Order: sequence, then C-alpha cells, then structure tokens
Amino acid sequence: MPTEVPKIEENFSTSQNAAQKAIEECWADLPDGRMRYLHAGVGRPLILIHGLMGYSFSWRFSLPALAPHAECFAIDNMGAGFSIAPVKMDCSMTAHAERVLQFVDALGLTEYDLLGTSHGGAIAMLTAALSAQRRDSRLKRLILVAPVNPWSRHGRRLAPLIGSRVGSALFRNTVAQWRSLDYVWLRRMFGDGSKIPPDSVAGYRRPVVENRAFHHGQQIVRTWLADLDELERAIAVIGHYSTLLMWGTRDRAVSYRSAETLRQKFRDCQLVTFKGVGHLPYEEAAEQFNRSLIEYLASTPRKIAS
Repeated sequence: MPTEVPKIEENFSTSQNAAQKAIEECWADLPDGRMRYLHAGVGRPLILIHGLMGYSFSWRFSLPALAPHAECFAIDNMGAGFSIAPVKMDCSMTAHAERVLQFVDALGLTEYDLLGTSHGGAIAMLTAALSAQRRDSRLKRLILVAPVNPWSRHGRRLAPLIGSRVGSALFRNTVAQWRSLDYVWLRRMFGDGSKIPPDSVAGYRRPVVENRAFHHGQQIVRTWLADLDELERAIAVIGHYSTLLMWGTRDRAVSYRSAETLRQKFRDCQLVTFKGVGHLPYEEAAEQFNRSLIEYLASTPRKIAS
C-alpha cells in the first residue's frame, strides 16, 4: 500500500509549497472498510470527492492552493484509489453518500463544505439530500464540478452498455488491459490534449494495477440509471444549499448544456465556466480553477431557509 503523496509540480508560491509539505496520508475506519484520504490546511473543513476512476490524486494541483484557506480532506471513495473495501460492497451513489456522512462522523466534524466532481458531484448532492432529510446542519455549502446529473444524456447511453455482461467483458479485455488506450480515454477528459499533465496517465493507472479500480468502476455503472432517478429526487430537496457550479465548456463526459438546468434547481447558485476546458478543470486550468474556488470559499453564503 503506497504511503507517499503523489508528486505535485513545483510551481506554487511559498505558502503553497509549505502547504504541500504538510499534506498527510491518513486513514479512517468505516463500517465497510478503511477509507484513505489526504489531509492538509487550516480553516473550515472542506471534503473533496473525486470522480469515477479518479481518487485523491485528482486534487494534486488544488490541495496546495486551498490549504491556506480550508482544512482539506481529499478522500478515496471506498473501492477507489487505495481505500480498502470488500469486493461485493454496495457501490450505488446513495451508499457512497452514506459513507461520506460516516467519514464526517468518524472525524468528528461539526461543520464542513463539500466539493464533488463528476460522479463525486452526484455523491455530494445525495449527501446533501441525506443531510436535509435528517436535519443534519453540519453541511454548509456545495461545490459541484461538472457533476453527473439527470439532464446530461452522456452517462445514460454509455453506462448501461459498460454495466451489461457483454459490455463488462469487452471493457475488461480492452480498456482494462491495453495500456495504449490510457491516453485515449484521458484525452477525452480534456479540451486541449496538450494540457494533460505529464503525470496523469501513470497516476490514474496506479489504482487499476494495485487496487481493483476497474472492478469498482464497473460495479458503479451497474446501478447508474437507478441512481440517476434517485439523484433527480434528491436534487428536489437540496435547493436551499449555497452552491457553486464549475464547468468546462468543452466537457465531453457530462454535458455543459445541463449546467443551466441544474443551476436553476438552487436558490443561491453561482456558475463559473472555463472556456475551451474539458471535464477536469482542476487539472487543465488549475490556476483559474483554484482562484475561483478560493474566492467562493472566502465569501459569506446567504442564509436561505430549507
């Protein structure tokens, strides 16, 4: 099991370099296993949830910038990254949301903001819904980066195919095995392929080799359509949360066209766009992404009744 924090490019200010050195690899014991997370920074707690086939590595350019402004907890969802989880674990979005709340309980957090990207954005919204239903007031704000949502058609077409028996076998024997395809699928996540960080392919491949990441991804897509139905119901009860939406205009994974529909579901919601950027703005346009996020974290949210 790795103990080192993935290398981060040395292009940050003095304060950011200090924050980078303070990044710790930690573990939280939860009912389904041990959740790995990276911890850094001071301020109001901010939990960061990665997307499908991602892990805490996804935030390597954000953690040093955010650390002076928030106490960051970048988790590896159970079954993803290097968290330790059983093979037959429930991988539905709601089950992952329950684990986020278990993580909050395990750390004893009394308040926190929640940032989720892609599949992690859907988990964040379901976490908010569970919190609202239980009158749990610890969650204060949502930051959603190109979150999976019911109004983007991309996942509705692809997920059932990959989750089927035939599609699953095809996926295991091609994408999961052929290293030459690593760059191909990663390229689709970027608006400009020249901006793919040099460590991305190897970094995202590590959990595939060391911790059954493809198996976890396949388990997730098997309940994708049912999860989207549950997510649509959940969004109807979280409109009172102060929310920041962040989206690249050339997103090929979750349609940018769905951003405005989702924005209208919240009463206090800002939409920040990154022109020409793809699905991973925190990698492709890290400086701009971090600046916008820090500005939001520093703002005072409006109080809206639930």
